[in-house]
Amino acid sequence: MDTAERFNENMLRCKQLGVSQDELGIRASLHRTEISNLERGFRLPRIDTLVKLAGALEVSPEALLEGMVWRPGERRPGGFGGATSEATL
Repeated sequence: MDTAERFNENMLRCKQLGVSQDELGIRASLHRTEISNLERGFRLPRIDTLVKLAGALEVSPEALLEGMVWRPGERRPGGFGGATSEATL
């Protein structure tokens, strides 16, 4: 499961029953299509959007990030010495 899918699951879990995308958008000052893209796992929110959603859903930002873990990549000799990242859930 990728990070967008995990966020999608967390958002739907936190979303109150009966709250439409339009209502959540109004509460969070976001467009309904933004809510739709987040709910379907097509996008990940910016940090300000995460804070708005958490406030609108009356949950902590951590509740929307639950289960997301990032581990730094390993350094490899040669090349540019850059590390790769791997998001695991």
